[in-house]
Amino acid sequence: MDFNFLNKKTEQNKGQKLKEGGNFSGSIFGAVLIFMLITAAYLAISGDAKSTPEIPISDLAKNVRLGEVKKIIVSGDKLTITYTNDEIKKAKKEVGSTLSQTLFNYGVSSEALGKTEIEIKDESGFIFLLLNILPFLLPIVFILLFFWYLSRQVRGAGMQALSFGQSKARITDPNDKNNRVTFKDVAGCKEAKEELKEIVDFLKSPKKFLDIGARIPKGVILTGAPGTGKTLLARAVAGEASVPFFHLSGSEFVEMFVGVGASRVRDLFKMAKKAAPAIIFVDEIDAIGRTRGGGFGGGNDEREQTLNQILVEMDGFEPNDKVIVMAATNRPDVLDPALIRPGRFDRKVLLDLPDRADREAILQIHAVKKPLAEDINLKLIAERTPGFSGADLYSLMNEGAILAARENRKKVFQFDLIRAIEKVMLGPERKSHLLSKKEKEITAYHEAGHALVASVLPNADPVHKVSIIARGNAGGYTLKLPLEEKRLQSKKEFIDDIAMSLGGYVAEQMIFGDITTGPSSDLQMATNLARAMVTRFGMSDVIGPIALVGSGGRLQYGESVEKEYSEAVSTKVDAEVSKIISNGLKSAEKVLTEHKKAFVAIATKLIEVETLEQEKYEKILTAHGIVLKKKDEPAKLDMVQ
Repeated sequence: MDFNFLNKKTEQNKGQKLKEGGNFSGSIFGAVLIFMLITAAYLAISGDAKSTPEIPISDLAKNVRLGEVKKIIVSGDKLTITYTNDEIKKAKKEVGSTLSQTLFNYGVSSEALGKTEIEIKDESGFIFLLLNILPFLLPIVFILLFFWYLSRQVRGAGMQALSFGQSKARITDPNDKNNRVTFKDVAGCKEAKEELKEIVDFLKSPKKFLDIGARIPKGVILTGAPGTGKTLLARAVAGEASVPFFHLSGSEFVEMFVGVGASRVRDLFKMAKKAAPAIIFVDEIDAIGRTRGGGFGGGNDEREQTLNQILVEMDGFEPNDKVIVMAATNRPDVLDPALIRPGRFDRKVLLDLPDRADREAILQIHAVKKPLAEDINLKLIAERTPGFSGADLYSLMNEGAILAARENRKKVFQFDLIRAIEKVMLGPERKSHLLSKKEKEITAYHEAGHALVASVLPNADPVHKVSIIARGNAGGYTLKLPLEEKRLQSKKEFIDDIAMSLGGYVAEQMIFGDITTGPSSDLQMATNLARAMVTRFGMSDVIGPIALVGSGGRLQYGESVEKEYSEAVSTKVDAEVSKIISNGLKSAEKVLTEHKKAFVAIATKLIEVETLEQEKYEKILTAHGIVLKKKDEPAKLDMVQ
């Protein structure tokens, strides 16, 4: 394996980033700074020379006769005179004549000259030459340095332009123990890990596959909801196989210059082939892998050229043995068919949201470095977090630790994690959001309406907590969780969920005879669910088992925004949605009317304590004769494929 290549490439990438950081204005600033420093040094040297006064030789002779001179230093034709009062002056003598002869000519006697100390220095020393040449040489050196510095920056800018076509992949060394991730660090995803273990076995020992005529898939595409661990699982494959891991995002291929994306793809595969066996991981590949021919940008669209180059590299004339391409996306439905056909990304691995057992295992991994108190029950936390992804569970454990640290505690307790669940789901508590007495009463009856309808209707999930403390955008909330994990939902469950969503609306109208803006999000959710029942799930007797919109009702790349059904059908859809909402209102009104005493009791208690946990809430229900739902006797489900 050519690890020297990887190290050189890493250093090259670092050099490119350093060059990208400099610009022309920075170069000018640096040059000006150097000029100021050199000028200051020159002025300091030249200033010392000018500060010493120079006298004529006649004055020196007179001073020697009077006995005022203590020492004379002779350096060529230059004289440095030190007087008896320690004053220093300079003078010059005639070239070719000695100092004594010159002074004799000015009438200085031998006795007077003998009282003065005379020192002669060699004028051929390095310091002498430097002091004489430096004032002339320094400006020339500065000019040369200035032009060299500017030319270096211009050359660096040219190299930066040429480096646009080089890959910017981040390389994870397999010997880096600090950043290594293995399958032990990834909880859940059992089926996905089984699929990917074959990739690891091939990278470790390809001979047993090749001997039987088997070829490992060239590409593996990981799909799933955001936060399910696609990138983490790809890193785990590289860590298990102990091979170089080239990681980059789909958006890093394309920039403003034409052809840059295709050039970077070529450079990336060239690097990976030299380091083979290796793994290339492209995150968010839908940024460049969307369906071609949508009419956006034409045939010369830079994104399409990048995709074409990827297709050629993955299944071209040159074999890519021992180089496996992995990719991740949340939108597999928009990918180009040529990209996901057999021979390219021919293995598709789906990562689902974790179930209860997987959530508990994920929580245990994230709890390794956190000091947990004795009352911690991760199984209970896993039961209260249906629909949480791996990223949500990481955030939950982290928020629990932050709450404990904020209160100066050394351990994380169970109630920290319970509070963290609500913080991740709804946002932080808005303690500064103070409600007036009237608003508090309206909110209490609103949430009591939601909770009671959910507890009475047979196919709605049981309530775990009711609160009128504002969190995020919600003035209050009712937390309901299913008794057991469900992959399918029935029509009866949807109808009861709609009635539960409308419970707050009916409660406000029943108690106060007026409607506020509080139920706006509830009405939106109920309307969307009712429309999905009619147009997506075929749960309308009038419309029948017909899907009128695509999966999720999302507009795909290149699709038209026009409806796929007529205005007559649209009128029927609107009528059916209105009918479902109307039936939900009637169900909620019936529940709140028949159990009005329990309804008022719940609201009164909420006004008093603001939050009702499951145990206290169920005591109020039991006291008013309402039978609680039990896990061993679940409501009968009418499942629909």
